[in-house]
Amino acid sequence: MAVHVPQRSTTTNVPPALAPGEPLLKVRGLTTRFPTKSGWLTAVNQVSFDLAPGRVLGVLGESGSGKSAMLRTILGLQPPTAQIEGEVILNGRDLVAMSPAERSAIRGSWVSMVFQDPMTALDPVFSVEQQLVETIRRHSDLSKKDAVDRAMELLTLVQIPSPERRLKAYPFELSGGMRQRVVIALALVSNPTLLLADEPTTALDVTVQARVLDLFRDLKERLGMAVIFVTHDLAVAAEIADEIAVMYAGRIVEQGTVPDIVRSTAHPYTRGLLEANVRPGQLTRPEAIPGAPPNLAKLPPGCSFAPRCSVAEDRCWESLPDLVTLTNTHSARCVRVARG
Repeated sequence: MAVHVPQRSTTTNVPPALAPGEPLLKVRGLTTRFPTKSGWLTAVNQVSFDLAPGRVLGVLGESGSGKSAMLRTILGLQPPTAQIEGEVILNGRDLVAMSPAERSAIRGSWVSMVFQDPMTALDPVFSVEQQLVETIRRHSDLSKKDAVDRAMELLTLVQIPSPERRLKAYPFELSGGMRQRVVIALALVSNPTLLLADEPTTALDVTVQARVLDLFRDLKERLGMAVIFVTHDLAVAAEIADEIAVMYAGRIVEQGTVPDIVRSTAHPYTRGLLEANVRPGQLTRPEAIPGAPPNLAKLPPGCSFAPRCSVAEDRCWESLPDLVTLTNTHSARCVRVARG
């Protein structure tokens, strides 16, 4: 059966056309702080990057590195108490400068998110059809009958078998992989230009994980979306991404293409993530990075990774290293990195 790509929302929230060669997303100096009893906690710290249409940026790091906080800041889901600085320019408009009503209007039509746990992302008391149809009608002026047809089309697009039967099912009646595909279908209701994926394969077994990654690749090609794919698994990032940004303590410490990150590793933290993974043909045991990530409310002076770094020098504790450009596609934040 032929699958039609869902059209963009029929509301007025249609993103403007980009100039040729212009990035879809430009993030500049993005910072997110939360008030705590011990002071401000900086979860995202001066993050900057560009993302072109149809490209996948893999964001890699341990839990607590600021990956999910960055996605929620881009989407506009932080609490009112959060202090947000910097720019998130999507389709030529700064999302940070928008009012809450404007952010709500473009959420789902310009940018959508696939959350980590599909069971908590779906309401257990409503059927798949009810949840899809409600979302479709929220972002369009379709009738209920047309919205049901669109829901069927979306389930087919995300490769759910027997979509007619799955449409009437409740989340608890579906496997983890099926639930995740429904969550992806919900995110694609208005065919967004930017898709944020927050560790969407973490709760899935290896075989289902591989199928979901294949699905993301297929959807990116069909719909021409840009994707930010957050993961703690370097193998997953290398499999899905065109470029990788490695985050630690809220900052990007290394960024480059997949070959840059895997073959020309420049930052000790990235090297530690590589050595903690099992590689093909490896005969020795993986080596864990010693210690634990720092308290984001009390970051150490200088390089945040210095307390865990096996090659740290005295100067690492003195000042925060700049993000040094190594090549046109590769940069790293480390005092040991020579300028290219």
